[in-house]
Amino acid sequence: MKKVVKFGGSSLASAKQFKKVGEIIRADKSRRFVVPSAPGKRNDRDEKVTDMLYACYDAASEGRSYKKILEKIRGRYDEIIEGLGLNLNLDHEFAGMEENFLAKAGKDYAASRGEYLNGIVMAHYLGYEFIDAAEVIFFDEQGNFEAELTNRELSERLSHVERAVIPGFYGSRPDGSVKTFSRGGSDVTGSIVARAVHADLYENWTDVSGFLVADPRIVDNPEVIETITYRELRELSYMGASVLHEDAIFPVRKEGIPINIRNTNRPEDRGTLIVETTCRKPLHTITGVAGKKGFCAINIEKAMMNTEVGFGRKVLSVFEQSGISFEHMPSGIDTMTIFVHQSEFEDHEQSVIAGIHRAVSPDVVELESDLALVAVVGRGMRANQGTAGRVFSALAHARVNVKMIDQGSSEWNIIIGVKNDDFEKAIRAIYDIFVLADL
Repeated sequence: MKKVVKFGGSSLASAKQFKKVGEIIRADKSRRFVVPSAPGKRNDRDEKVTDMLYACYDAASEGRSYKKILEKIRGRYDEIIEGLGLNLNLDHEFAGMEENFLAKAGKDYAASRGEYLNGIVMAHYLGYEFIDAAEVIFFDEQGNFEAELTNRELSERLSHVERAVIPGFYGSRPDGSVKTFSRGGSDVTGSIVARAVHADLYENWTDVSGFLVADPRIVDNPEVIETITYRELRELSYMGASVLHEDAIFPVRKEGIPINIRNTNRPEDRGTLIVETTCRKPLHTITGVAGKKGFCAINIEKAMMNTEVGFGRKVLSVFEQSGISFEHMPSGIDTMTIFVHQSEFEDHEQSVIAGIHRAVSPDVVELESDLALVAVVGRGMRANQGTAGRVFSALAHARVNVKMIDQGSSEWNIIIGVKNDDFEKAIRAIYDIFVLADL
């Protein structure tokens, strides 16, 4: 069996955490490829190394004093090295990093050094080979990830290696300059490595015991999801449920490789298994509930709208011309509603309204702001009658006014629009009716 294991910043924030990680890796000989993040916060008042690197680079590249920040970063690594009892000196790496900061090598280079240095430390600690991600993960000149080139090169390189540490978060452009993924991109690196080595499992170790049915900041002690499909995860991640970087799904999905979300501080917990498909029945009708605030709705009314060929296309072209993407578009015979991100829409609202009038001559255009969208997701919804009825019954009982309903043709998800002020109430009501009521 072959496993790729990725550890997040909180799992590698100190020597104590490193030791936990070492025990986890050594407990299973199939954990052969390790993807580390940069050290995260040791406590609520602490700073992430990545944030310090950004600050240090800004100061150095702008000619301001940066030495204290650099020494603080150095101190974090020295503390970990000393705590692990390693015979390792990072003088050469820090000298090169300082030189490149002063030469304005770029913010991506600066940010990547957290993972790079942690990878060196991890490789020494485990006795694994260190492979610089810049040598095996590639982007084009425009900064787009080169998936197939990376897979070929990385597969070839790792086919000759028994055990290796590959830092997360970054790769390189054709000119050799460093390019990073978006924040949280170590998840993506782990997925890329798992695909390249044809792993049997990709373990993503973090500080929670899996994917939760609902946001723990809204629902007290929500249940952990035992098994979730890529499709369900994609729906929930898009609507704000954030345990795994959503782009991390695609490389392993192509290979059918499952992902296991695990807790470094509670390694005995089984966590959440993310799979392509499964015959396992979910514990509840829904797999999860998630959502986002900050939307607005543009309501368009026109008599006999449904008889006008191209009406919808003309309306959407107005949003396209302003560079605004839409989230949902429920419609009736004489009505159409477009949901968009309010922050993106506000600067263009009057030109969009004028454009709609010119394009389709509506009877009425109305705006409604401060809305939230809630997604109820689950493969079990297809086999259970009355799911939508239970959702709306729960919301009515909680005195939440529903502004919009949109159910996908797959019957795996229902999107509900509510006022921002009712968002948390709606999440709790749906959780209670589908999870607590089933207990």
